[in-house]
Amino acid sequence: MSVEPFEIFLVCAPGLEPMLAEEARSLGFPVSGILPGGVTFNGLWPDVWRANLALRGATRVLARIGDFRAFHLAQLDKRARKFDWGAVLRPDVPVSVEATCIKSKIYHDRAAAQRIETALREEAGITIAKDAPLKVMARIEDNLVTISVDTSGDLLHKRGHKAAVGKAPMRETLAALFLRRCGYTGGETVVDPMCGSGTFVIEAAEMALGLLPGRSRRFAFEQLSTFDPDAVAALREQAPTQTSLRFYGSDRDAGAVKNATANADRAGVSDVLQITQAPISDLARPEGAPGLVIINPPYGGRIGNRKMLFSLYGTVGEVLTERFRGWRVGIITDDGGLAKATGLPFLPMERAIDHGGLKVKLYRTDPLP
Repeated sequence: MSVEPFEIFLVCAPGLEPMLAEEARSLGFPVSGILPGGVTFNGLWPDVWRANLALRGATRVLARIGDFRAFHLAQLDKRARKFDWGAVLRPDVPVSVEATCIKSKIYHDRAAAQRIETALREEAGITIAKDAPLKVMARIEDNLVTISVDTSGDLLHKRGHKAAVGKAPMRETLAALFLRRCGYTGGETVVDPMCGSGTFVIEAAEMALGLLPGRSRRFAFEQLSTFDPDAVAALREQAPTQTSLRFYGSDRDAGAVKNATANADRAGVSDVLQITQAPISDLARPEGAPGLVIINPPYGGRIGNRKMLFSLYGTVGEVLTERFRGWRVGIITDDGGLAKATGLPFLPMERAIDHGGLKVKLYRTDPLP
């Protein structure tokens, strides 16, 4: 295993990089750069394992395992053949190869990928398969070839708990970073009165309980020659913490309530999470200190008729203004007009984030007066 630090790239949705950097720093990762689409730091393989297991906002963890210069395909072929693939890859594990060329004399992505595939096959004895779960990625920018391995495999929002989903589900990674952007770090009550499959309240409860987001799934790094199963097993054994907090999700749809309840059971947070069937008009403020209300309501671009949604958003604003004084609010929508219909005192505009092909924004408040 390499004892020299290498660059690790944490991928996230563009626009949420500062939130991911904040989360990474809170977990002790020495963030060195915030780039479009992600965050970098230098570390070792145990850092790769822990990043996959513990980060809530990253969608992938890429390990940048080496680089070299190449100005034409013949040079790429030669240097790819000399690359020490065996230091990271195993000959018995198939891989796929993806290449991206940016401002380089080598400009044909597929031709570049083919040269690397040939080197892997002929020099390292590694099988190439398009559907292989382990991916080698080559980025050729300004004639510098940077070789990375996707150590995650399936996208990291796939925690392994949310088997039941309804319409337009929020990805766990997005939910985690939206929660963080609203100031939530695990120490207060969270309410979601349109909880759908329960993503926000389940994420919030897991954070309060100190549960690792990747505790129930497998990762691509387990197929690398650098994998230490005993060390990773020890990382997985992080003991949950205790909390006196409670979390509340509700939805008017019985199917959503059923899904959210099942997902909470699988995630192991049912003891601190209450899911009920109720319309937004019946929402009651929980006892105790103020916390956060976060909602991913229907928006006309995806679910429902836009004209009819103005009444719904108006009701949201009225209920929260009347019953949730002192609480902060976060609302995710792609429609500024609908957000304005709540009448809530939103803070300055957030950058739009891609969510399932739509550009959504987080509208958030300070504690309501």
